[in-house]
Amino acid sequence: MSKTIGDGSMTGGGKRVLVAGGAGFIGSHLTEALLAEGCEVVVLDNLQTGSMDNLRTAIGHPRCTFVEADIVQPLPSSLSAGRFDEIYNLACAASPPAYQADPEHTMMTSVVGTAHLLRLAARTGARFLLTSTSEIYGDPEVHPQHEDYRGNVNPIGPRACYDEGKRAAETLAFDYDRAGRATVRVARIFNTYGPRLSPDDGRVVSNFVAQALSGASITVYGDGSQTRSFCYVSDMVTGLLTLMRHDGPQPGPINLGNPRELRILDLVEEIGRIVPSTAPVVGRPLPIDDPRRRRPDIAKAKQILGWEPRVSLEEGLRQTVAWFSARPAAAAMPRLAVAS
Repeated sequence: MSKTIGDGSMTGGGKRVLVAGGAGFIGSHLTEALLAEGCEVVVLDNLQTGSMDNLRTAIGHPRCTFVEADIVQPLPSSLSAGRFDEIYNLACAASPPAYQADPEHTMMTSVVGTAHLLRLAARTGARFLLTSTSEIYGDPEVHPQHEDYRGNVNPIGPRACYDEGKRAAETLAFDYDRAGRATVRVARIFNTYGPRLSPDDGRVVSNFVAQALSGASITVYGDGSQTRSFCYVSDMVTGLLTLMRHDGPQPGPINLGNPRELRILDLVEEIGRIVPSTAPVVGRPLPIDDPRRRRPDIAKAKQILGWEPRVSLEEGLRQTVAWFSARPAAAAMPRLAVAS
């Protein structure tokens, strides 16, 4: 069963766009950017990890329609019979606690759900963008990670439902493109942060910020020497839009992320400069298959798209802290942090 809010009757002069996972962290920012361009936007989300609060601004817009449904199931008739120019697939839980809570559903979202959306793209002639993930590289043995690297993924580990699901989704997307059934673009997203991160989703930036604001101990898994590269959400949205609109030959998967690499303990220090805290850093065992290093090679994005991140880590963290600070309830007690 699905539920629809808004009638989508005013199309403006832009494209008609479907954003699956549009009530999520990145999806809601993307939705607002598309509305600002003049597009008519249909947001599709099952609200498993997304939130209507993320769509507080967008949902009242005359060119925005919300459909509550799960892409694992056949698409609602209002969508399957509709016309779209672009389809963005961001529909999948993205933090380890969330996607490990129901691993079967996570896998089916990436595989069955992507198949449903690709069929819609094939029928309507829409261009299709899949948000894949840096997790397809697993615990990488090549550093930094470039798109030709095939990864080091444990196919039976606790993270595999997400890692392998996204790898399979990429396979489906490129098979559709090779067969001429749809024009597809695939973005491999690296760690992204900013306003609307949920404080209890287990991602490291939101957890550290929420813990610092609440005065709680800062929880670090492992010895904190593992590295990540953090991209601010506005830069990520610009990258997704630029990739979707890229014309010419199939560019293959493209890494989108910030190539500045820092240790998890360095991130604690960066946040501590913005939110001074006397709370101790508490160490916990590193989760199974947690990547030791993570840094995107974005040479391909620079060359083909002319894209690279613009927002510094300091500025992005200040914006993120300001958003959390304006929501005291959100800075209560987050889930224990992981390095993802």
